[in-house]
Amino acid sequence: MRVLLVEDEEALAHTVKEGLVGEGFVVDIVPDGISAVWAAAEFSYDVVVLDIMLPKLNGYDVLKQLRERRIWTPVLMLTAKDGEYDQTDAFDLGADDYLTKPFSFMILVARLRALVRRGAPERPVLISVGSLILDPARHHVERRGVVIRLTAKEYGLLLFLMRRAGDVVSKSEILDNVWDAAYEGGDNVVEVYVSYLRRKIDEPFGLQTLRTVRGLGYRLDPDDPADGGPPPRDMPRSVRR
Repeated sequence: MRVLLVEDEEALAHTVKEGLVGEGFVVDIVPDGISAVWAAAEFSYDVVVLDIMLPKLNGYDVLKQLRERRIWTPVLMLTAKDGEYDQTDAFDLGADDYLTKPFSFMILVARLRALVRRGAPERPVLISVGSLILDPARHHVERRGVVIRLTAKEYGLLLFLMRRAGDVVSKSEILDNVWDAAYEGGDNVVEVYVSYLRRKIDEPFGLQTLRTVRGLGYRLDPDDPADGGPPPRDMPRSVRR
């Protein structure tokens, strides 16, 4: 069982490697994010142990690049951070497990063995609502073959709406699920970002799938992928604000 250990704390990396070797693993160590992407692309690993706080390229960006390259090797994120949003970000980007420092070495071994038994999935699950397709692992959104570029907040809002497709969701529900607890502004920000999304996911395609339900909130409906045909010939292959 071959492990890629991505850790910039030299003492910790060698301690973990020594322990894993004693458990029968073969371990390669790289100390930064750029080296991690290169190694994962060049060699075959059964699992990657990936620290988040890395020099040159952080763990989130490493994971995103791996999934964009369709490298589906199971990844266990390893970090001193333990906030709810850190875990959510890791899983949304395509992580398979998450362990915080300090950790029990035997728990690490058990998690790694479980990931190796499970193996790499052929492809992460896509979320689709009509012709709108979102790949959580790659943070990739497209409609009718056109890539749609979103900011982080637009992406979070769209992901929430797609997971609740067909349901009416209120502004307060959106604020609770897309904005963090420290946000102290008004709910008008939801209207602003819904407007941004419409300009990207609907208007260029002649659609009205993100609807306002007066007095209640918003609802994302599926379009018929067969209706409307492809985008106009002069439409750019990506949509930006």
